[in-house]
Amino acid sequence: MNNKPHLSLYWKCQLIGWSLAALYWGYTGFIGGGFNWWFGILQFSTDVTLYILLTHLYRNFSLRHNWQNLNLNQTVKRLIPTVVIMGVAYTLVTIVKIYLLRKLFVPGFEQPFSVFAGINGSSVFIAGIRLMSIWLLAYHMYQYAQREIRINKENARLAIISRDAQLNNLSAQLNPHFLFNSLNNIKALVIDNPKSARRAIDLLSDLLRNALYQKNGQLSTIKSEMDLVNDYLELERMRIEDRLQQQINVEYNLSGINIPQFSIQTLVENAIKHGIAQQPDGGTIYINITAKEGFVKINVENPGTLNDERLTTGIGLKNLQERLQLQYQGNAKVVIAQQPNGMVLATILIPLS
Repeated sequence: MNNKPHLSLYWKCQLIGWSLAALYWGYTGFIGGGFNWWFGILQFSTDVTLYILLTHLYRNFSLRHNWQNLNLNQTVKRLIPTVVIMGVAYTLVTIVKIYLLRKLFVPGFEQPFSVFAGINGSSVFIAGIRLMSIWLLAYHMYQYAQREIRINKENARLAIISRDAQLNNLSAQLNPHFLFNSLNNIKALVIDNPKSARRAIDLLSDLLRNALYQKNGQLSTIKSEMDLVNDYLELERMRIEDRLQQQINVEYNLSGINIPQFSIQTLVENAIKHGIAQQPDGGTIYINITAKEGFVKINVENPGTLNDERLTTGIGLKNLQERLQLQYQGNAKVVIAQQPNGMVLATILIPLS
């Protein structure tokens, strides 16, 4: 096991970059004549220390305000005034540092600070603008590149998980128990109720078509998801008949909102499989979709008792939680809780923005 301390890329770049800059300044002083090695070493160490401190303070500020997550245009707008501010800060630090070092270690140096700053201020400021521009551009371009790499990785992972969701949905529809029951119900209806039999065949066909040929996109509208859910409920009702009732409420202005594919379907399927189908008298499944405090709130409620194993081993629920985490960067979630009235409530919260 390797317990050696690890120096991050950021600190390596800081140390190497400012050390090279300080060495260059020392070299220009050396070839200019009258070079004092002790004074040069002091200049080198203070240069590296102070400029790392200055830029590191900026880094902490930008991270605290999440500038690393801004798009390119937003970053550029902030960098223009930031270069000027950092240039001024560099000038003040440099002028004060050089003046104090000369005052303390150069014999006979008696020049007033105001005169010294007036003579050297403009040249130091120009150098500071140039250096801070290079540092800021390098830092933010690295952050931007890292963000793009991270987003691409997350999108690729999300695409895989969405495909898994599609396969899980297909697996649910092709589940032998579900499929055989559906076909037996259709068989029973063929003679007594041909119209219902044709309807059942259409429903089963639509469900399988959605599972097999759903587009590879990760999102679909609430309307599309509810069409799928309604087909699924109608087919299940043919299987368990009057034991399955439903009450659905969807706010009319939310129909076009995009949500992850099969998200409502996953909750409804769990509600029937682990809830209503287990009740001797069946029960009513309640689906309520509203907008609340900047979120789309999807509630699916059913009679039953929440089983902890359902939360830890359910592939569909795990898949849904991970897709929500990736799609909305942690701003969406699914929660399942036992209610005191003997109902189980599953809730998906998705940010409207």
